[in-house]
Amino acid sequence: MIPQLRKLYNQSFSEEKYEAFLKDLKSRHPGSIDFRVAETPVFVPQDFREKMISACEAIVDIITGPHFKKQSETAIPPSDFVPGNEPACAFIAFDFGVCENAEAELEPQLIEMQGFPSLNAFQVYYPEILRKHFALPDEFSPYLSGYTPETYLEELKKVILGAEDPDQVILLELKPHEQKTRIDFYCTQDYLGIQPVCLTDLIAEGNQLYYVNEQTKKKTRIMRIYNRIISDDLRAQQENLGPHISLQQNWDVTWVPHPNWFYRISKHTLPFIRHPYVPKTFFLDEVKQIPADLENYVLKPLFSFAGQGVIIDIKKEDIASITDPHNWILQRKVNYASVIKTPGIPAKAEIRIMYLWPEGAERPRAALNLARLSKGKMIGVRYNKDQDWVGGSVALFGKNI
Repeated sequence: MIPQLRKLYNQSFSEEKYEAFLKDLKSRHPGSIDFRVAETPVFVPQDFREKMISACEAIVDIITGPHFKKQSETAIPPSDFVPGNEPACAFIAFDFGVCENAEAELEPQLIEMQGFPSLNAFQVYYPEILRKHFALPDEFSPYLSGYTPETYLEELKKVILGAEDPDQVILLELKPHEQKTRIDFYCTQDYLGIQPVCLTDLIAEGNQLYYVNEQTKKKTRIMRIYNRIISDDLRAQQENLGPHISLQQNWDVTWVPHPNWFYRISKHTLPFIRHPYVPKTFFLDEVKQIPADLENYVLKPLFSFAGQGVIIDIKKEDIASITDPHNWILQRKVNYASVIKTPGIPAKAEIRIMYLWPEGAERPRAALNLARLSKGKMIGVRYNKDQDWVGGSVALFGKNI
């Protein structure tokens, strides 16, 4: 996206450097990076960054508005509603495609958003190792809102731990040591000292929860839960998971973030947004007439994650076959730009802007990012088999050059 930097980076790149980088990256927790890491970061100019932030802030205006809680009540499936106090959503992720508009100009387009954490710890560790192996401009940074690695980690600690001792805070997931994102769990443990715990290992006594601390071997009261469980995954694994507590009980813990935010801030919010960098989106059950240019739309289930269930090439029969249209959205397609020059065909890019919202703050703040590169029809591993210069990455933000 910044031609001079792209040219310099590609000229200095070698497979030997990349292999040394990967070896170093994987050395902290061997065998824990279960996804492809791309050969390059994404260099993002200031004006493009500002366009993404303008869209994020417009959505934050809606989220912090007086009517959002009531407006988003219907987003939560009754079977997944979790009772208890819902503090502000500690983590919000906004995913933008790097797209080309009708004038052949690059612009961001919002693809998805979620009131849920992302790789909030790994994306601190990864750019640090990247800089050790590749010559990257000092003035380009993955951080936003003036954060540095030190101030970001301090904020992350405040958001996740609150005033509690790390021993009384856990990272909760389903079979955490088998998850593709487990490297992030281990980085979180490195930085904050909290243990990844499986839902099946929680011990309930009354309305209080406990776990066995792996260091002390003692049963320890849980005061805060850094929640990484996605309801879709829980439903899919229910039969094979084994006995476990119900998340729908009113437990005496503080959720970070509360599970209901996963639904409140989601694709369900998109139809309410009007912004040049947010594609027009409609609830399927409110579409009175199917667009004549259906090829320019994509059909998405409201409550899925990581692109599951998305129908890219829609036919009228697809719409007719849907029995629960209130759980689907029809979204205007965006035109991803093949903008990242590589030794082979150019790659497309998505950039996730990660917001933090500490307790007591009026608004969340943009803090960090991740990027994903693709040469397939969609962003994601299954669409990029046997490709190089694709996979997990990071955007480095700097000035226009």
